[in-house]
Amino acid sequence: MQKSHTTAFQSNKLRIIPIGGLNEVGRNMTIIEYKNSILIIDMGLQFPEEDMPGIDYIIPNIDYLRGKEGNIRGLILTHGHMDHIGAIPHLMHELGNPTIFTAPLTRGFILKKQDEYPEAPKLNIKTVNPDDKFNLGDFQLEFFHVNHSIPDGIGIVIKTPEGIIVHTGDFKFDHSPIGDKPADIARIAEIGKLKPLVLMSDSTEADTPGYSISEKEIQNNLEEIFRKARGRIITVTFASLIARIQEIINLSEKYQRKLVLDGYSMRTNVEIAKTLGHLKIKPDTLIQSSQANKVQDRKLVILATGAQGEGNASLMRIVTGEHKYLRIHKEDTVIFSSSVIPGNERTVQGLKDSIYRQGARVVDYKMMGIHSGGHAREEDLKMMMNLVKPKFLIPIHGTYYMRKAHEELAQSVGLPWQNIFVVENGSILEFSNGKANTSQEKAKTNYVMVDGLGVGDVQNVVLRDRQMMAQDGMFVIIVTIDSKTGKVYKSPQIMSRGFVYVKGSTELMNQTKAEVVKVVSLKHEAYRAPTNWSFLQKELRNKIGAFLYKKTEKRPMVLPVVVEV
Repeated sequence: MQKSHTTAFQSNKLRIIPIGGLNEVGRNMTIIEYKNSILIIDMGLQFPEEDMPGIDYIIPNIDYLRGKEGNIRGLILTHGHMDHIGAIPHLMHELGNPTIFTAPLTRGFILKKQDEYPEAPKLNIKTVNPDDKFNLGDFQLEFFHVNHSIPDGIGIVIKTPEGIIVHTGDFKFDHSPIGDKPADIARIAEIGKLKPLVLMSDSTEADTPGYSISEKEIQNNLEEIFRKARGRIITVTFASLIARIQEIINLSEKYQRKLVLDGYSMRTNVEIAKTLGHLKIKPDTLIQSSQANKVQDRKLVILATGAQGEGNASLMRIVTGEHKYLRIHKEDTVIFSSSVIPGNERTVQGLKDSIYRQGARVVDYKMMGIHSGGHAREEDLKMMMNLVKPKFLIPIHGTYYMRKAHEELAQSVGLPWQNIFVVENGSILEFSNGKANTSQEKAKTNYVMVDGLGVGDVQNVVLRDRQMMAQDGMFVIIVTIDSKTGKVYKSPQIMSRGFVYVKGSTELMNQTKAEVVKVVSLKHEAYRAPTNWSFLQKELRNKIGAFLYKKTEKRPMVLPVVVEV
């Protein structure tokens, strides 16, 4: 039995359209549409994959919304992580700058990020609290508090004429969080009594057994390190992991250590969170990095950025000796209180090796429980489904494997398989009279890549060229042609970057130059007209490319330059 499909758009149907966040971790963005009312949930970025050289990040494709900008009633943001808010500076002006609705801490992060884009329009942001209720077009909005690895996480309740949509955002159940309140389980149970039509639920750790580890347990494990450490403690974690930052503050104060915050994003996020009351810190706890060397090692903690081995981050500069004030000391304990993002393993391992070579000690989450993600594990996900009791489930926020694992969990708690939609980015789900269909219509969701200040400038052909250069290098041929005879005026010049070392490959270079002269001699009658230089360039690119592959079994990017004299 297959889930039913419909071919035509009917404006009186409720539509749910994820245009990012499925089949990847990041780029989260979902469209909710009913008649002439549109809501957007989240507007995040995705970090580039290893085969995307030069790309800063990827943002959602908003083609589906073009021509419908006037229907957008608002952008609802679940929390302040970049995979949920990072595309705002690039997309809001294209969507008519609709009002943003979010919690205070998320608002603070958005405004700080917006300072980096002075040409972007001024944002209209309204803060919401978990007990707020208001209408936007055909939708009535309500919220509920959830735990995540950052405070002010909210779930969303959207009451529509076709039924209630519940969107969890990124969440976990933490019954003893640090610097936050536990998730409002009673409120979620009350929502379940309303018989929601659809639950859209976080799938990022759907394949991880058990319950999420509480931040209280993380703090207890960190305290073991503080209790035993004889020298300085250097802790690196995500700058947005406010709960973990509070734990380090708590332990620094308990063990009477001064605390240095190092790294721009760390200092910025701490200041925002402190201003909004999400961080508690005594006035005399913090010192500047310039004062660190005046404090005894056993009385100092450094909380820094760089847990992923980023080249310009604080920890990397400390380890390589490039930091203005801080160096690795022999008795240091370096704590990696975060997991490693896939693709960063080699860099992080090299960083740990360098730390050990300088006589310090490393502790990471694999050695003891000093990190817990912000996402619901198997038992949390079951609990959410049992509380909400939805008719339909859409697993969101994760790869296909993660969302299929979520589907299996849903079936284990009694949800029929035909009521679970493991769909792709761009799928359009339509709901009418309590029934759900997958439309044959699709929204565009191809990657929009941000490269420096350019948005969407890098197309697949450009990315392919970069991949080729990264893999096999570049080979430049400069040919000077006599305009009267159409023959090579003097010996071709050759430059090689990332392919072969020219001075060490004299024989290959001479053979290549001879091949260039041969190609020009055979084809000069065809290209002698001034408008046909492109023909010669194409021939050189193809012939020399084939020649080099035959000689080296590599395919560098061949760039012929023809100069007429």
